[in-house]
Amino acid sequence: MFEVSVREHFDAAHYLRGYHGKCEKLHGHRFEVVVSVRAEGIDEVGLAYDFITLRGHLREILAPLDHTCLNDAPPFDRINPSSENIATFVYEELQNRLCDAPVSISSVQVWESAESSVTFIP
Repeated sequence: MFEVSVREHFDAAHYLRGYHGKCEKLHGHRFEVVVSVRAEGIDEVGLAYDFITLRGHLREILAPLDHTCLNDAPPFDRINPSSENIATFVYEELQNRLCDAPVSISSVQVWESAESSVTFIP
């Protein structure tokens, strides 16, 4: 079993609806997103899954969120743009792109800061 991971970031503002504390006010983060996929083996080239392909998928998923107020961007115009919901969104979007790939998503990790992260494990 192999696990392949890539990391990307995006910068965005957000606020949490219904939250009582500092995060209910508009503020920003450099969100770091790490996705990991699992493969049973390697291909004829010796790769479990191509870093470049995986990173390309992640960049395409994150691009619409970069330099936005997440609360204005779908689906976060309807649901809170929490790290948990961001991780779930990335998972669902990536799952759609990898449906025919010989890998499965093992985790999506979203870092709001150097000290705070959430990991979604399907």
